[in-house]
Amino acid sequence: MSKAAAALKPPEGQREAPAPQSPAGLSREDTSNDTQRRINEIVMAVKSLHGSEKAAILLLSLGEDAKPIWDRLDDEELREISSAMSNLGPVKAEMVEYLIKDFVNRLSGSGAVTGSYEQTHRLLLQFLPAEKADSLMEELRGPAGRTMWDKLGNVNEQVLANYLKNEYPQTVSVILSKIKSDHSARVLTALPPEFALEVIQRMLRMEPVQRDILEKIESTLRTEFMTNLARTSKRDSHEQMAAIFNNFDRQTEGRFIALLEDKNKESADRIRSLMFVFEDLAKLDPGGIQTLLRNIDKDKLGLALKGANEEMRNLFMSNMSERAAKIMRDDMAAMGPVKLKDVESAQQEMVVVAKALADRGEIMLAESGGQDELIY
Repeated sequence: MSKAAAALKPPEGQREAPAPQSPAGLSREDTSNDTQRRINEIVMAVKSLHGSEKAAILLLSLGEDAKPIWDRLDDEELREISSAMSNLGPVKAEMVEYLIKDFVNRLSGSGAVTGSYEQTHRLLLQFLPAEKADSLMEELRGPAGRTMWDKLGNVNEQVLANYLKNEYPQTVSVILSKIKSDHSARVLTALPPEFALEVIQRMLRMEPVQRDILEKIESTLRTEFMTNLARTSKRDSHEQMAAIFNNFDRQTEGRFIALLEDKNKESADRIRSLMFVFEDLAKLDPGGIQTLLRNIDKDKLGLALKGANEEMRNLFMSNMSERAAKIMRDDMAAMGPVKLKDVESAQQEMVVVAKALADRGEIMLAESGGQDELIY
């Protein structure tokens, strides 16, 4: 050893102490680096969150104490935050504390929170009327199904095709490869021919899709398609209007149909085809007519048939005993002149009873469009 080295060597008993070690065998520097790394991860995770997701975590953490905040939200904000909340999944306690550090002392004992459909529903029921909360959660749930692909399998093919035709063919090919083949076939049929052919070619050349790409597609479908689907496509507008027209009295219905026909004949025809009216009862099978006869008030039946055509009268009379049919004809003759609005009211009541029986599965109604008419 050189003299210089010897001079630098500390005397015996004064050797340099080793760097302090943490209980886990890590130096202070290692521990500090690990803490900084975790903080950086949390910061990056928080930056990736949307505002609605941050609000959802805050409200979940506050629980019932968040009522004053919920009370100040409008319907659109309620919908957006509830949607984010129901899709959060587990959230680490560190992220919760970072997001709401003003409340860290209150949160330190509660730890992590989990956002789920059920938790969101329970929380909303504490601040909203049950009907409004149920309606909102029905929107968030969307079509039935455990996975996104199951849900897409329950979306009308025309609705799904209208959305997919604006996506890249490669994305559409991945989506159609994940849903049931019979539903894929219907969606392809509803797509523009050239676009559908491009999708088919992509499906033929498709290789296994990476998990992160699938997750990204699922996320996009959930946020951009399913949420909007629940809001806008619950029911065809013509079907909804036909249901409204079914509840008009005959004169009001005729007046609005005539006015609509002048403005938009196609819509008027579509509504008329979707409506179920008294005359459609002629499409009931004999068993259905007999079931209806057992459930309708006899005075209302006589009044309704008083204003019906001869074919309709004979149809119902033929499903009665001869004695009952004779009594009904005598009762109708004894009525004398009756008001048109009373006849239409009685006929409308028969339609309402028929629909109720159909809902319970006791009779089968054929749609007025004719496609569901029964063939014997």
